[in-house]
Amino acid sequence: MNQLKPNAPTLLVVDDEESILDVITRFSEALGYRVVTCPGGPQAIEHLKSHRSDLAIVDLRMPNIGGLEVLRAIREADPDCQVILMSGEATIDSAVEAIKLGAIDYLTKPFDFSRLQHLLKEVKEDADQRRRLLEAEHVVAQNAEFCGMIGRGPIMQELFRLIRRLAPYARTVLITGETGSGKELVARALHRSGSRANKKFVTINCSAVVETLFESELFGHMRGAFTGASDNKPGLFEVANGGTIFLDEIGELPLVMQAKLLRVLETGEVQRVGSVEPRAVDVHVIAATNRDLRAESAAGRFRNDLFYRLNVVELRVPSLKDRPEDIPYLTTAFVHDASKRLGKRLLGLTPSAERKVCTAPWHGNVRELRNVVERACILADTEFITDREFSSSVAQTTPPAPFRENGSRPAGEGSDELSAVERDHIAEVLARVGGNKTKAAKILGLDRRSLYRRLEAYGIPMRGPTDAA
Repeated sequence: MNQLKPNAPTLLVVDDEESILDVITRFSEALGYRVVTCPGGPQAIEHLKSHRSDLAIVDLRMPNIGGLEVLRAIREADPDCQVILMSGEATIDSAVEAIKLGAIDYLTKPFDFSRLQHLLKEVKEDADQRRRLLEAEHVVAQNAEFCGMIGRGPIMQELFRLIRRLAPYARTVLITGETGSGKELVARALHRSGSRANKKFVTINCSAVVETLFESELFGHMRGAFTGASDNKPGLFEVANGGTIFLDEIGELPLVMQAKLLRVLETGEVQRVGSVEPRAVDVHVIAATNRDLRAESAAGRFRNDLFYRLNVVELRVPSLKDRPEDIPYLTTAFVHDASKRLGKRLLGLTPSAERKVCTAPWHGNVRELRNVVERACILADTEFITDREFSSSVAQTTPPAPFRENGSRPAGEGSDELSAVERDHIAEVLARVGGNKTKAAKILGLDRRSLYRRLEAYGIPMRGPTDAA
């Protein structure tokens, strides 16, 4: 038997005839497949609960659970698994039903082995192409990285340009943006890109400090200044002297402390609790908030004079919904990091998993995306992460295109009216992407082969670019 490669695709064969299982196994292994066999539908459905396959060949007529039920179970468990149905008693009705449910082909026994070989090679090439695409996305993610942030789109590229321009000169910066959008990364990028990159970067989360200890934490205290003050202690402004202090969630700062912070910003001096002597500090101050400080100031919850003192320069960090083009590259980077940290061979997401991730609302922004991807990486048991690993932790929005992941319409949607709707939708998407077939197929949730079949069936012109830009 041939030595299988580590990335050999997996084939699931389901048939109640042992001779068929043996023939397909030997034939497929010779083409580089790792083969798993099941002697019936119940065993196959149980196998699908914890394992994924690149391709399944399923007999139509079996005791207890037939091939169509197994096909439905495969579509439910792993939409990326391609399925071939086979039967010794093929009928037009069963073939039509199989295609409606997402089977890529329907073979009759005895087999046409040249046709089977063509199908096996085609699925294997699709899997190899997916690996190459994920490797290319990782390279793009590396090239789009700036100070720990990844952004290929115009919004993030403009943010990176602003950081580079402001970092050498800005002493006070206000960073705004939704929770989880990466405000601390922007603050660290400002520090690393400026003249104080080799100095201290000190962080304090204003929402996590007990109100009565704020003054002591920020400005320090003298021995005996209050109960428990057994030693002199420098505050964080003194610790950061010569470097940068990052005040995260500045909107949570108590009003009394806002007045004292304003004085520090204006005089460059701090006064420890219990001391009458001010101490000069040379600190760049970066503040961040997920609140609208203008509205907070109008409501009297944030000092107006402090807001304008902090808002010398404002950097707005976009939410993830405003930069969806970056999601595949962020996901690729997170998978790569998790792969190294976990010691697991992980290449990336399957197409249906990527569609699930790209259409999720991500209210928690990049932080939520990272956490969900890491959890999926922990659960993954193959080099590809499927939508099964995301099913419990990704909230879905309604997908824009009325297609299954395998490219077929749901059963029963074959009327002329629906066909016209589908044709118009495909034509509209193609026009939107300038005729680029690869981009159109991705938006529609189809592989390119399925898209070409539809173009031919609906008489849509095939001219225009076919490869992604």
